[in-house]
Amino acid sequence: MNTVTEKRKPFFIRFIQYQKERFPFVQHGPLIVVFTFSAASYSRMCRGDAGFVALPRFGIGVVTALFFFLLLRICDEFKDFEDDNRYRPYRAVPRGLVSLKELAVLGVSFLVMMVLLNGWYMPGMLVPFSLVILYMFLMTREFFVPVWLKKHPMTYMASHMVIMPLIDGYTTGLDWLTAGNTPPRGVEIFLIVSFFNGIVIEVGRKIRAPEAEETGVETYSSLYGPVKATCLWFGSMLVTGITAAIACTFVGFGMLGTFLLIPTFVLCALPGILFVASGEQRYGKTIEIAAGVWTIGMYLIVGATPMIIQLTKTLLKIT
Repeated sequence: MNTVTEKRKPFFIRFIQYQKERFPFVQHGPLIVVFTFSAASYSRMCRGDAGFVALPRFGIGVVTALFFFLLLRICDEFKDFEDDNRYRPYRAVPRGLVSLKELAVLGVSFLVMMVLLNGWYMPGMLVPFSLVILYMFLMTREFFVPVWLKKHPMTYMASHMVIMPLIDGYTTGLDWLTAGNTPPRGVEIFLIVSFFNGIVIEVGRKIRAPEAEETGVETYSSLYGPVKATCLWFGSMLVTGITAAIACTFVGFGMLGTFLLIPTFVLCALPGILFVASGEQRYGKTIEIAAGVWTIGMYLIVGATPMIIQLTKTLLKIT
């Protein structure tokens, strides 16, 4: 589309196009719903409390989690602005679809909305909420050591993935914190699962065949080569799977959870195996898709499925 024509459109229309390109709600929305439901369910079952959290609480949690990830995308637009201008002029901000000023206003609006929603219905949640926002700010500033971090890509990735357990501290808190309790035993394993799963997604979206690499775009396949990068992805997925199986034991779902995790792992690892064997970019692209499928499947198995089984049993007893 002509850039001048894009700029003339109302902001709402341009934002719809922006989210399609940079943060598609259709793709991320279901994942965030599953992520939030699984986290709240897992904490609930670790505490041995019957039923699920109040639906208004869950709804606010989903909206907040969605806005957390959208704010991360907006923060990245500021952090990567110079590189995008130089190497990726086709992206939304460099080509002028939206401006940084517009995104700043949008981000502040979402932030105010989240504070009002949480402060009105569950003010105690403003504590983990604030921790996420503070860490997000530090990430945007690259912890005030940007040059050093870029020289240490694994440390860079690990420091940024800490945001995942912090967000899960909020989503699990929809249960334990609003109930006035401390985190139940087992939640710490769930947070570790989230950390490594963040690595699965991060590495998975940055693996490409040599011909698909772009100048100025740092990927793990350009840093370590396609094979080593894919092995890094396999390893992070394996660690996530093992910790997820351990997490299942805290909600009485150890054997069945492991039984479900194994075929899910094999299925999602297949694109990586095909990519290493063929070196074709079409399989490199499906690694990112597989990382998303693994994430949804893993969270469904660890937190959502045990809760759904419990709720079904309760319903059958009532009827």
